[in-house]
Amino acid sequence: MSKRDYYEILGINRDAGEDEIKKTYRKLAMEHHPDRNPDNPKSEERFKEAKEAYEILSDPNKKAAYDQYGHAGVDPSMRGGGPQGFSDTTFGDIFGDIFGGQGTRSSAYRGADLRYNMEITLEQAARGTETKIRIPTMEPCEACHGSGAKSGTSPISCPTCDGHGQVRMQQGFFSIQQTCPKCHGSGKFVASPCGKCHGAGRVKQHKTLSVKIPAGVDESDRIRLTGEGEAGVNGGPSGDLYVVINLLAHSVFQRDHNDLNCEMPISFTTAALGGELEVPTIDGYAKIKVPAETQSGKVFRLRGKGIKGIRSHAHGDLLCHLVVETPVKLTARQKELFHELETLNQEDSSLHSPRNKSWMDKVRGFFTEST
Repeated sequence: MSKRDYYEILGINRDAGEDEIKKTYRKLAMEHHPDRNPDNPKSEERFKEAKEAYEILSDPNKKAAYDQYGHAGVDPSMRGGGPQGFSDTTFGDIFGDIFGGQGTRSSAYRGADLRYNMEITLEQAARGTETKIRIPTMEPCEACHGSGAKSGTSPISCPTCDGHGQVRMQQGFFSIQQTCPKCHGSGKFVASPCGKCHGAGRVKQHKTLSVKIPAGVDESDRIRLTGEGEAGVNGGPSGDLYVVINLLAHSVFQRDHNDLNCEMPISFTTAALGGELEVPTIDGYAKIKVPAETQSGKVFRLRGKGIKGIRSHAHGDLLCHLVVETPVKLTARQKELFHELETLNQEDSSLHSPRNKSWMDKVRGFFTEST
């Protein structure tokens, strides 16, 4: 009985690319696998047909021979192969993709990234600073130079996987590769572990690093120190260290992105008569003129007296919130003067206390409507 055309079996055109051939085969293999169709005897035959077609068409040399000479160009009896000349590697690779196998893996792994929380003051954040930090990390063992083997010995090829890092499991028609359980994919086995690192190849140490904090950093900003994380495994690259900024609470200012806020208490007299105040900024002092009859809660904005963020082209502002301070611990004379002042105010309260009159009018209106 003559064989069917391989392109017809997979249902693809002769100009189909490698990805299309692989995708079509995976679909047919999943659809016709005998384990999925135990009651359909034709499934095994179709599965074998698809497998044979894929083995030929996925190999550029075999595909070229088949395109030129047909089945005669890839006849196993002419190539010295087995009954069908299939490649275990091809079969294992495609089913590794389908069922989660990962094939041969490198034994080198990148080291883990590390995080360091750094607390700095508002002044340090505004101006930038340089400081040193001491961090725990995993470094290559000096006694065994990272090999994990005792001095005078070396790791040997893993006897379970013969150094491949993978083992192949045959389950019926399946041939699945899995990570070797003995060497965990490295392909090496340490028969005589190093006494210092106990075969791990790395030891826990502390190292001191210099960190430059750029001017303008804000809460939760991260500074990456490339290659300063944990050392890689089996020659793999080191991870990175991320320094995360935490701002300490300030006694005067509260930061809002690039702006600064502060509360400024002023006397009853200054609020009523006006005057000049000296207010603090991140770089010294500035003066503001307080107009007469200033109310508590008035906000003065000082342009450019905030912080220049690392992503900004200009400084933020300083917002000074004035709070009128009520005098405390009054003397008898002070109380007398306040009573006198209150008496004078009451003579024309609508003129001297307009906000109080407006509020009282609203209260009276509310109760009038309610009744």
